[in-house]
Amino acid sequence: MAEFTTIGKRLAMLDAPAKVTGAGLYADDLKLPGMLVGKILHSPHPHAHIRAIHTEKAEALPGVHAVATGQDVPRPYGILPIGHDECVFTADKARYIGDNVAGVAAVDTATAERALELIEVDYESLPAFFDPIESMKAAEHRLHADKPNNIEKEYHHVFGDPEEGFLEAACVREDHFYCSEVTHAAMEPHATLAAFDADGRLTVWSSTQVPYYLQRTLSEVLELPMSQIRVIKPLIGGGFGGKSEVISVEVAAAVLARKAQRPVKICYTREEVFYAHRGRPITIIDLKTGVSREGKITAVEARVVQDGGAYCGYGPVTILYSGALLNAMYHIPNVRYDGYRVLTNKPACGAMRGHGTVNVRFAFESQLDMLAEEIGMDAAEIRRRNFLQAPCMTVNGLRVTSYGYPECVEKVVERSGWREKKGKLPFGKGMGLAGSHYVSGAANPIIRSNMPHTTVNIKVDRDATVTLFSGASEIGQGSDTIQVQLVAEELGVSVERVKLVAADTDLTPVDLGSYSSRVTFMAGNACLEAAREMKRQILEVVGKRFACPAERILFRDERVFCPDDPERAMSFEQAVLAALDAPGAPDARALVAKGTYTPPAEAQGGKFKGAGVGPSPAYSYSAQVAEVTVDPETGQVTVDRIIAAHDCGRALNPLSVEGQVQGSVWMGLGQALQEELIWEKGRLMNPSMLEYRTASTLESPPIETILVESVDPEGPMGAKEAGEGSLAAALPAVANAIYDAVGVRIKSLPITPEKILKALREKEKQSKGTQKDEPAGI
Repeated sequence: MAEFTTIGKRLAMLDAPAKVTGAGLYADDLKLPGMLVGKILHSPHPHAHIRAIHTEKAEALPGVHAVATGQDVPRPYGILPIGHDECVFTADKARYIGDNVAGVAAVDTATAERALELIEVDYESLPAFFDPIESMKAAEHRLHADKPNNIEKEYHHVFGDPEEGFLEAACVREDHFYCSEVTHAAMEPHATLAAFDADGRLTVWSSTQVPYYLQRTLSEVLELPMSQIRVIKPLIGGGFGGKSEVISVEVAAAVLARKAQRPVKICYTREEVFYAHRGRPITIIDLKTGVSREGKITAVEARVVQDGGAYCGYGPVTILYSGALLNAMYHIPNVRYDGYRVLTNKPACGAMRGHGTVNVRFAFESQLDMLAEEIGMDAAEIRRRNFLQAPCMTVNGLRVTSYGYPECVEKVVERSGWREKKGKLPFGKGMGLAGSHYVSGAANPIIRSNMPHTTVNIKVDRDATVTLFSGASEIGQGSDTIQVQLVAEELGVSVERVKLVAADTDLTPVDLGSYSSRVTFMAGNACLEAAREMKRQILEVVGKRFACPAERILFRDERVFCPDDPERAMSFEQAVLAALDAPGAPDARALVAKGTYTPPAEAQGGKFKGAGVGPSPAYSYSAQVAEVTVDPETGQVTVDRIIAAHDCGRALNPLSVEGQVQGSVWMGLGQALQEELIWEKGRLMNPSMLEYRTASTLESPPIETILVESVDPEGPMGAKEAGEGSLAAALPAVANAIYDAVGVRIKSLPITPEKILKALREKEKQSKGTQKDEPAGI
């Protein structure tokens, strides 16, 4: 008998029919009677005092029902308790081009836009800071008065003895890396519809990854009890972290709806989405790594400066992840980390797929290749020499329970023909190897509490329909499908029997949201706990009827039975009815059960400042080999093939996991070769999908996915993260392949043809023995 009946099946996502037929509704598709259009007035200045705002002309315009400014909603908010520094409409000063200054609700878009033109704002321009290094030198005109030197947060961590580690090293490298700013480029723009009912109760439909945190923020800013607020998440057209913190548009719609006493919907234009941003920051990395003659890492030292933009957002988490997840990949006995999150007059950065880890991983995996070359060791072999021995604790207190990285490396080495091809391809062709990892959910909640990270409820009605109530947010990653699969597997029923009610704060219990790849692991474990409780209730009755110990009874193939006695069997429907009609049953209408999940205490990190970011119940692992062609005449890079092996614990739905891995790799390739936000004195020069160049299908190589199943002891049915962990390896794999192809090392992202050509010319000058200005690498 197979171990599973539903788990491991390649099932299409539950919401696929609604999405592919167009029947599914996203936030901007929703309409209510009397609904108004909301529009936002944004600052044209990167840094300016606001002396006065005059809204009289806008308010007098026919068709305008409400105009709101910072005076209407003075309470600040932020996703982190330590970073409440934003207001829905800024009242004192604008801190970036695009900062929200006022809002209008009108009968149509044209009227709302005309009203924005009639709002008069008296600005006093201030000196602005666009470069994080320069911003750290600021003596006056700080963005926030309580942030000296414009440093949002800085962390300094030392584990082991880095000085001693470097003394032990046979080879030490120090390199400087620079990573440009990139953004999520989700297909669906931010959109929110807000409406108050006759009793003053607010309902918000929003494109959010975090309905619970949005409900909390609305409560705080509007000064309404949470019980007076309902948040519903419709279909989401991509999030990638950009919708994992509250964006001001979500609160602005509610503010305008309250003032207008009519429903208000705001859907950002694509340009507004770019300015709302919250993407991956400019990151400047100075990395020093020492290795022994045998290739063992002896010490690592990293100084990381991130350009955080004008507000805190997820900033402290971003800079902490960059340091914490230097670990849990390889055995590193000695680590020093200095991280600085710096404020500048640009839109705030935030969480983006691979949050905080991608840029530092690019630097680390690039430098590891350089070290391997210097000590004459194969790039795959130096990684093998530094594998962890799981289960284990890292030097900074991260608990690793399962570790499929060695198998990932071996799989991509075998599949790619690494041993036969690496370093042996003709000039212009090359291959590179790199690894990455990521958390399966953050072990600590954003807001400290003893509340479970997630709770689900299951109800089984008299017709044996199973309804799962989950607050988890499906944002395209397939988590709705996975939860249903887990419940169906545990109860031994088909997935068609399980109905899902999700992400509606009135109907579903609290889940902390879709971020840090937490849903499958955390909501999945809660689903299993609830399903097991449901089974216990049924077994209590069926076991007596069968005169059989509960542990000998199986739930499988829509039946409940003793496998060693065909006479003792009944359908799932009969078993449910038996439980409902049993004497003393609490409710004859339906069976109900609850499941929760909270990470174990030993997975929640150490006691030092910042220790709460980085710990996770489990870590995924990825290894990738990239094959590239570099045209030495143009510098153009073509990625010919990517082989990606991902340790996902157990693949609950291989089709879904493969899709996530391929999406991660594709997103990583975009950052590696072409994506960047281009700023000119605080103004974004490429705020559209035509000018911000993500990879098209024509630029996407074949991505061969290999699933490695390490079966985590605490994951739901052994599963771990699969949605983010493969992204980071793509960048250094391509950089390492370019070096293999043409012999130049590019340490600045994106790796453009111009950078490659410049490095090739410098290399040519060096080979001719001419005077050089800089080394052959950028």
